[in-house]
Amino acid sequence: MPALIKDQTSFDNAIKEPNLTVVHFQADWADQCSQVNEVLDALAKQSTYEKVKFYSCPAEELSEVSLKYNIEAVPTVLLFQGNRKVDRVDGADAAKITEKVNLYSNASTEKPGSLEDQLKALINKSKVVLFMKGDRNTPRCGFSRQIIEILNNAGAPYETFDILQDEEVRQGLKKYSDWPTYPQLYINGDLIGGLDIVKEMLAAGELNSALNG
Repeated sequence: MPALIKDQTSFDNAIKEPNLTVVHFQADWADQCSQVNEVLDALAKQSTYEKVKFYSCPAEELSEVSLKYNIEAVPTVLLFQGNRKVDRVDGADAAKITEKVNLYSNASTEKPGSLEDQLKALINKSKVVLFMKGDRNTPRCGFSRQIIEILNNAGAPYETFDILQDEEVRQGLKKYSDWPTYPQLYINGDLIGGLDIVKEMLAAGELNSALNG
């Protein structure tokens, strides 16, 4: 089973690892958390993930940590590399958890790259990626909320990245893409733009074909 995180200090030490660290925010009373623990236990036993560290964190007992990382329900799985949150999976989605662990564990076995390499990996982690304030469930600005509504209405799958959780990415992506504001929408690794551009594409009937093409 994943190692138990008992306090703030052990949590901070766990996520400092340079390789991938997977933290399952859980509660004993939630049956779905047991399912996630079984998935993580199975992954931990695979030689492919021998460098990946798996932990279980009591979400209610470590409430300050849960609040910091916007844990609103259990189970929630966060993925860290070098003290930086790189992704999350909400709910007991075994397939998505496995997919994310595979994605980031492969990256963590490679030689550490530059910020530009990290940004490229984030931009290309899915066909459609939205860099925003907050996440798809809890957008934290009006522009982000509007673009989430548009994407949800379009019905195409997409990933989000909360730039409020990573200042390095937040500032670095502005320079990388030469686009100073958020949200920023990427499709197939290319910058589409912010809310105004997305609204223009929607009005012109171009958005659905771009998202689903």
